[in-house]
Amino acid sequence: MKRSPHLRGLFALAVVALSLYVALTVPVQLGLDLRGGTQIVLETRPTTAADAGAEATDRTVEVLRGRIDALGVAEPTIARSGDDRIVVELPGVQDPRRAADVIGRTARLTFHQVLGPATAADRAADPSPERPHEQVTADETGRFLRLQTAALTGKDVEKAAARFDPHSGAGWHVTVDFKGAGGQEWARLTGEAACRAPGDPGRRVAVVLDGRIISSPQVDPSVGCRSGIGGGATLITGSFDDEEARELALLINGGALPVPVETVEQRTVGPTLGARAIAASAWAAAIGTALTSLFIVAVYRVVGALAVLALACYGLVSYAALAALGATLTLPGLAGFVLAIGMAVDANVLVFERAREEYVARHRPTPRSSLTAGFRGAFSAIADSNVTTLIAAALLFFLASGPVRGFGVTLGIGVLASMFSALVVTRVLAEHAVARPGLRRRPRLTGIAHTGFVRARLDRSGPHLMRHPRRWLAVSAAALVLAGSGIVVRGLDLGVEFTGGRLVEYSTTAPVDPDRTRAALAEAGFPRAVVQSSGDRQFTVRTPGLGEARAAALTDAVTGLGVGAERIRDEAVGPSLGKELRRGALIALAVALGAQLVYLAARFRWLLGSSAVAALAHDVVILVGAFAWLGKPVDGVFLAALLTVIGYSVNDSVVVFDRIRELGRRARGKPFARVADQALLQTLPRTVNTGTGAAFILTALAVLGGDTLRDFALALLVGLAVGTYSSMFTATPLAVELHRRTGTERRT
Repeated sequence: MKRSPHLRGLFALAVVALSLYVALTVPVQLGLDLRGGTQIVLETRPTTAADAGAEATDRTVEVLRGRIDALGVAEPTIARSGDDRIVVELPGVQDPRRAADVIGRTARLTFHQVLGPATAADRAADPSPERPHEQVTADETGRFLRLQTAALTGKDVEKAAARFDPHSGAGWHVTVDFKGAGGQEWARLTGEAACRAPGDPGRRVAVVLDGRIISSPQVDPSVGCRSGIGGGATLITGSFDDEEARELALLINGGALPVPVETVEQRTVGPTLGARAIAASAWAAAIGTALTSLFIVAVYRVVGALAVLALACYGLVSYAALAALGATLTLPGLAGFVLAIGMAVDANVLVFERAREEYVARHRPTPRSSLTAGFRGAFSAIADSNVTTLIAAALLFFLASGPVRGFGVTLGIGVLASMFSALVVTRVLAEHAVARPGLRRRPRLTGIAHTGFVRARLDRSGPHLMRHPRRWLAVSAAALVLAGSGIVVRGLDLGVEFTGGRLVEYSTTAPVDPDRTRAALAEAGFPRAVVQSSGDRQFTVRTPGLGEARAAALTDAVTGLGVGAERIRDEAVGPSLGKELRRGALIALAVALGAQLVYLAARFRWLLGSSAVAALAHDVVILVGAFAWLGKPVDGVFLAALLTVIGYSVNDSVVVFDRIRELGRRARGKPFARVADQALLQTLPRTVNTGTGAAFILTALAVLGGDTLRDFALALLVGLAVGTYSSMFTATPLAVELHRRTGTERRT
């Protein structure tokens, strides 16, 4: 037994040392919302059953990887998501229109002999069953031509290169080298065209890219009939500038996409926004952690100071785990990193309050023995509360996408690191400290050998909180009605993630009048644009889906206001993806409640488990209703906050119910209401201290975390207040009332 503290100490030292090494040698990868850049989500659109499925998507990924490498983007990432989606991240790319055009073009290159101009009848009958080997396509001037079906495609091309020749008059052009039989087919194609008279449309050869003629030069008069252009090479001429010629060469070299793709989501974040977000989050973390640390030291003295040191170890271990796993740190993930500090504080508070009970109520002889008993007694509640939060984190990872998934990863890592911090590091430091002779002579300095402010007040008054449980339930019902009326009367302001559309955020050098901006956009042809201020010199514009040309026109209209507007964020979501994300959010919420019910039913009786889940539903409705009344957007970040609130709320209920179960085993003949009353009073100091510590962190995020994190932190603050209330005055009274109605045995 004596070896256990030494083994724990060695284990803690090894983990901290390894984390320090990883933190110093392995950098954490930042998401695009922190370092700036463009993210594009493509969805494959197979034209045949054979092209459907993950295999075609994988082939498309390989072609896209070649194109992206040719673009010269530093550290791009491209990965398949599901069977038909591809996520492309381009750090530093601020021109999403060009990036999407180059990446998403099918690049089906074909060469055709021109048969002649197409009539209106030809265009109407295309494709014609009478002429199956012909097709109708518009040329570079907009005229429609009849083309012979291609026998030469991009697969016959060896390589292409952009060239500039100031002497021949061709200017910028693309040279094409054919491979294998491609050179012979090119000679045959140009030889047939050379049999037509100069000036005849049939003497032209059309180069078609993605169904559009990009060049249709005539075969030179020097080329003889049937002999054609030999040498296995040619050049594509047109009205190209240097950028267009290079893009065309890039697409030809990259090859054709196996299946067509469509951009269903696009996000662009300016580097200045990312830098501001990092700075704001860092300040919020520093100030929030400092305030929380001061509070913990003031309440728990020496062991509180050691818990603060353990929090520093938590931060180091969490950071190292992110780096070692290669996880991408996003802005919501950064918030999750800060938020998990509250989880670590909660575990420490549970242990310290239990140690105080052991010392004062059960008359343990020394602070050290009280501390050991406190760790042993609090382990069940710590494990249960953290497992419920891990369930929420897992749901975010598997059911969410983008930055919200990053939040789930960071939250999960943070929860595991917080358990290590509280159960291993804090225990090693605290047990060593309270055993020192100086603290043994002055036990009150330890922070354990006294009742504490909240417990002292409760011991004097001893209120019977569960004497009238229906009154508490009536208050909860009134809150539900108020929140529900907000949803009915005001409705939910669903973000573009759930509805589809475009959201553009601008930063300005002068204050902006939203009404003036709204009127200017309506005059510019955007009457349905929704303008919202997101700060003194920032505002967002949300519209139904816009193409890149219309989005550029929107920015031009905003620039014309003369307020020095700069686009710092641009998000576009297709309607089909928005519908899918909306459905996924509802599924995530339902699965979260179901998973919590299953876990709580396994750990507790059905009566307590169902009461806790009912309190969760209560918290969800109130939080959604509060955002409806405030007119705040309900988006993916709100979903992350909502699922986190579910985990927080369960934490509080689990702590109370764990104590109910423990007290019920000791006093089997005691009325359930009195057992619940006693459990509430005994856990109230932990609830107050944990809530206060978390409130410091969340308030710092709300005030200092920047516009992007303000709504997130607000949701968590509302959820923290509602969840703290519901665990005591919704879940517990409901359990008491159900116990009375069902006539359940008095055992708990």
